[in-house]
Amino acid sequence: MKKQHLTFAFLLLSGLVQAQQEQMYTQFIFNKQAYNPAFAGSFVSPTLTAIYRNQWMGLDGAPKAMALSYTQPLLNKRVGIGGNIARQSIGINTNLTIDIAYNYRIQLKRGVLATGLQFSMRNIRQNWNDPRIRPIDQGDPGIPLDPKSKFVPNFGAGVYYQAYNDKWYAGVALPRIFSSSIDFAEFGDTISREVQHFNAMGGIQLSPTDDLKVTPQVLVRYAIGAPVDAEVNVSALLRNRFYAGLSYRAGGDINFAGESLDFALGIQAIDELFFCLSYDIGLTRLRKQHNGSIEATVRWYINPPDNVDRVTDPRPF
Repeated sequence: MKKQHLTFAFLLLSGLVQAQQEQMYTQFIFNKQAYNPAFAGSFVSPTLTAIYRNQWMGLDGAPKAMALSYTQPLLNKRVGIGGNIARQSIGINTNLTIDIAYNYRIQLKRGVLATGLQFSMRNIRQNWNDPRIRPIDQGDPGIPLDPKSKFVPNFGAGVYYQAYNDKWYAGVALPRIFSSSIDFAEFGDTISREVQHFNAMGGIQLSPTDDLKVTPQVLVRYAIGAPVDAEVNVSALLRNRFYAGLSYRAGGDINFAGESLDFALGIQAIDELFFCLSYDIGLTRLRKQHNGSIEATVRWYINPPDNVDRVTDPRPF
């Protein structure tokens, strides 16, 4: 069974190389900078966020991801800067990506319009010495004998609008503009390239009572050569401290049920520290082969001002 699982993971890797190449996060609502560089600097406070994702637990070679991001406003909030370090692995493939984001923020009457640019450097590594690999033909020249690694630079851009008074936001971005080669072919034409990913997101915060905030949000992603993905989240924040969220990820396989249904619980432990844990229930035919997915987010607000609401300003939506 493990060999079947590993074989599936390697086949999935081939599909990801040709289609969706960017990491998916259940808690995308806490990781907007990874999807749009124009989000950088949206917090009043400098902010550090760490995310860990273990996808399809129990499936050998399944995806795992870790990410660390930092963002802060500068020059009286006219500029936002940020950075991401992310590591994703699946099968024998490991990607390490570093992103640096900069945006200029225009203060409008009812909100802020930001236009952002991003530079990224990605290291792609394939470990062909993995002991789980047992080729049928030991002398096949198409199978590398040693690990392969290469660096791939790229640029991205985005636009993000945040209406502080009306409590809604919207943004679009193209995080990786160029179709750089990502294969290791030494001769002949390039087979695998990075593909453009178009991201669009939006949300609005509602306040049924003084103690309760309800925020529906959506993330739509499209990669050239792949179907459109959509994630819908509805979250509730009680007394600015207790968080609960429900998400649905569309896509999946031919059963049309979608990819997953996700549940999240979080808490603002102290003024500076927020923690959230989520669990994904798979809806595809693959669900029988794994035990779901988990994801954890820890966010630290560095020196938030005392004269602003710690939720509505330092943590927009």
